Amino acid sequence: MPDSQTATVTNLLEHTLALAVQRVGDPAPLVYQRLFSQAPELQALFVNDAQGSVRGEMFCRAIETLVDLAAGRPYADGMIASERANHAMLGVKSVQFDAFFQSIVDVLRDALGADWTPPIDSAWRHALAQVRAIHAHNDPAAERGT
Repeated sequence: MPDSQTATVTNLLEHTLALAVQRVGDPAPLVYQRLFSQAPELQALFVNDAQGSVRGEMFCRAIETLVDLAAGRPYADGMIASERANHAMLGVKSVQFDAFFQSIVDVLRDALGADWTPPIDSAWRHALAQVRAIHAHNDPAAERGT
């Protein structure tokens, strides 16, 4: 992606987050509510996270990683690859890992409502595609949805 386009995508992601926080407060609880409604088996992984601090930390790391990825910085590739491996050891399937990122986008889209514009949608679609591409690059089985 050219530098100006990279900056635009990064700005759109950050703008989306700021608007969502203004409208719904901390979006992390909504993200996990959505994720658990789609994959209830994942909720058991957080049985010891009564205060939500682990979920909050994971949400923050995911956002930082998505913004880093959009900005073309090197941190995101390694972070996503290592977290996929860590989560796989916990029994989290690749499709469930991707569902977490999709839940983030879905919650933000719901929070913005009519302010979710085509450029914002494109920026987030691009970010999700990059997350999947990192997995596909590191694991050829990813193409089969495992």
